[in-house]
Amino acid sequence: MRLLLRSAGLSGLQHRAAGGRPSSGQQRQLETKPEAKLQKQICRVVFEHFEEQYSKELGDAWSPVREVLTTPHSWQYAVLLNKFSFSSEVENELRLKGYRLLFPETSPCFRQSLKCYIMSAPGRFPAQKHRAGKLKDYYLLNAASILAVLALDPESGEKVLDMCAAPGGKSIAVLQYARPGLLYANEYDSLRSNWLKQTLESFIPTSLMNLVITSQLDGRQIGNLQPEAFDKVLVDAPCSNDRSWLFSSDLQQASLRLAQRKALSAIQIELLRSAVEALRPGGTVVYSTCTLSKAENSDVITHILNSCSRVVPVDMSTLARSASQEFTLASSVHQHELLVLPEKGKAWGPMYIAKLRKT
Repeated sequence: MRLLLRSAGLSGLQHRAAGGRPSSGQQRQLETKPEAKLQKQICRVVFEHFEEQYSKELGDAWSPVREVLTTPHSWQYAVLLNKFSFSSEVENELRLKGYRLLFPETSPCFRQSLKCYIMSAPGRFPAQKHRAGKLKDYYLLNAASILAVLALDPESGEKVLDMCAAPGGKSIAVLQYARPGLLYANEYDSLRSNWLKQTLESFIPTSLMNLVITSQLDGRQIGNLQPEAFDKVLVDAPCSNDRSWLFSSDLQQASLRLAQRKALSAIQIELLRSAVEALRPGGTVVYSTCTLSKAENSDVITHILNSCSRVVPVDMSTLARSASQEFTLASSVHQHELLVLPEKGKAWGPMYIAKLRKT
């Protein structure tokens, strides 16, 4: 899917942005001095664009979100353990460093096979390099990504489609969560597809690779090619990535991204329509993005609900109640939606999730 965007001159549109008119302190950050490894240059045009948009869409909630997005040293990273290469040493090290399970065993969201560790302090556990023929012990990710898999709730034996799967984190989480009858991991962009395959090879034993099919199809065509073939579909759609857009290094590219941003919602709607066609009756689809943008989130879902007679929203109140312990959730969304707002100490997201069922 990302290749389609590139071929249309929209190569940056799947990345995030956040922005606004800077205060005096933020002005000093914009003028920047590279003090630390995580210090990045904020792109002024993106900052101002999103300050205008998100201050209107989020109101008072925008200020703490902006503070996190503009300070990368406050970002947090979760550690998803690989049950196929479990290491008690790694788990013990995480606990010694202050990490804890994202959902404790008393939580209704707890799934014993899905061990995701977080801690309140910012920082990043050391990454593991890919080594051919050897499984990695863990995967680093934004903890909000786990919520999309919890919403999808795959069950053993089901056929699951991850429509826009690269780099592979959510596919990995699906396989940690349950043992599907088939996981169909699709990524249209050839470079990202290779990245996806390498990720899967790093986390899935050879004996289970027969459960996984990878493909490079245009996600918008899968519904026609495989109608009513899947029990669950995840559409982690290409979007304007708020975190990375804010630090666009090329001003001309950033301006082009913003000018072409409106094209994204049409692509997202097409992807979601295709997902609905690929669902069997009674199946569910989870739609997710990494942006705060209403046009790419709730407006897309509203369009689908208004135009597809066989689609109904699915209440996620139970998940929201459990998630509210570790995530800051926007209060202005419907019960079939979650919007994770990053703030200090809970610097997860942005992540939008919606759940629909085909009747």
